[in-house]
Amino acid sequence: MNKKLVPMIAVLLALFVTLAPDLAFAGTDTTFSDIYTMIKNWMQGSLGLVISLAMILVGLGMGILNQTVAPVVIGLSGGMVLYFAPNVIGNIVTAIA
Repeated sequence: MNKKLVPMIAVLLALFVTLAPDLAFAGTDTTFSDIYTMIKNWMQGSLGLVISLAMILVGLGMGILNQTVAPVVIGLSGGMVLYFAPNVIGNIVTAIA
């Protein structure tokens, strides 16, 4: 992408967001609420815990093999994001609405 286009696109996007606040209906649409609830329950239920623990264990294994702590931190942060992301996103959307 042309480096001169990036600031112009950013300014146009900021202008659009500023001038069109009526387009933001965050949290008022319930079309996908059933799917959101199902995926949230998966992520914070036993499936999410298993995936989070697997991410941490894989990071720990890679950390032991490479003799560094970086994969452990990545696995731990990935597991935490997987588990806590639905609450964070839900709180952000309801705070805006």
